[in-house]
Amino acid sequence: MSDDDRLTLAEVADQAGVTPATLKRWARAGVIPDADGDSAWTPIAAAHARIVARLRARGHSLDDIREAARDGRLAYGFVEDLFPSPARRHSMDEVSEQTGLEPALIERIWTTIGLPQREAHDFSDEDVQALHYVGAVLDAGFPLVAFLQLTRVYGQTISQIADAETRLFHIYVHEPLMREGVPGIEMAEEMEHLARDLLPLASPIMDFIHRRFLQHFVEQDVVGHMEVDLAGEDSELGRVRVALAFCDLAGYTRFTEEEGEEEALSFVERFIESVTETLPDDARVVKTIGDEVMIVGQDVPALVDWAVGFQRLFDERPAPRIGIHQGPVIYRDGDYFGRDVNLTSRVVARARGSEVLVTDSVRDAVGETDHLGFEGIGTVKLKGFDEPRTLYRAYPRE
Repeated sequence: MSDDDRLTLAEVADQAGVTPATLKRWARAGVIPDADGDSAWTPIAAAHARIVARLRARGHSLDDIREAARDGRLAYGFVEDLFPSPARRHSMDEVSEQTGLEPALIERIWTTIGLPQREAHDFSDEDVQALHYVGAVLDAGFPLVAFLQLTRVYGQTISQIADAETRLFHIYVHEPLMREGVPGIEMAEEMEHLARDLLPLASPIMDFIHRRFLQHFVEQDVVGHMEVDLAGEDSELGRVRVALAFCDLAGYTRFTEEEGEEEALSFVERFIESVTETLPDDARVVKTIGDEVMIVGQDVPALVDWAVGFQRLFDERPAPRIGIHQGPVIYRDGDYFGRDVNLTSRVVARARGSEVLVTDSVRDAVGETDHLGFEGIGTVKLKGFDEPRTLYRAYPRE
């Protein structure tokens, strides 16, 4: 590695969001392999410092981080260096002037895709180019309402692709290397090299699949206003632990009968859009079935915070009800299956409109907070499960 590739202590500290003194202390404590205090830092050591900073912010001890680094559990995080931070940023006003899109429309498109709303005010060159494409589509006469629906599908589907790439890389590359006992730094370098070789191939492969499926469905549509849709199914792969939430509308069936299917569908679209646009950064909508939304995330407290806040802000009727649980599930092709998924769906079925019900495992994961309270509603027998489960109603502390 040339000296030009190395970083100074001050540069690494700025990237990690900590002081140089903290970095030197971490290096002395051995939580950042390949770090040498005041000397020039390698990109791998700098990436490790950023990971340690995030873990410390989440409350993990240096001993736990040191052990995780020794076991190679942090090696996957170094792949993020393949996505360098852009040097130039653009404000909302600059992007609006360059693309001809109104700021409100840019923000709406951004959140409809599923990207964090807090990032919709600071854009990279790549972001600006993508918004130029958006402007060209709309200028060509494609209806805005149809485009927003299409971008929502793009966002949900491609987030599933990215999730699958991450999960499968972890299951089939990272975990085998850990089982073989490969040292952490060596593992990080091997994974980074593999990811660097594979990443340029992802876009042409996805473009090929997209074109093939687009051809297929165009043909179906041409032949097909008189033909029945095809259906397919899958089953089984790795097991992961996640936070699960189901959210639906209490009294939706009666609402449909009283207001009609068109009004009910319009209401459901607004409801799903509200869910998608307000979720925490690490959570995503896995799928929707009618008025029911299935959500998966990693941060249990953040998901409960979102659910309680969502109930306070959603003031239409019929009111949402939310059930939250966490546990191991079977992951396959962007979806999640298993006993704990079924249990979560049973929890939401016990909730009333505007209510958030959580299981005891979620209550334990959140712990005591200043802004959330939990009221036990007793031990409940859930349909399809032999053992009763203790449930709690989550609510905001005034």
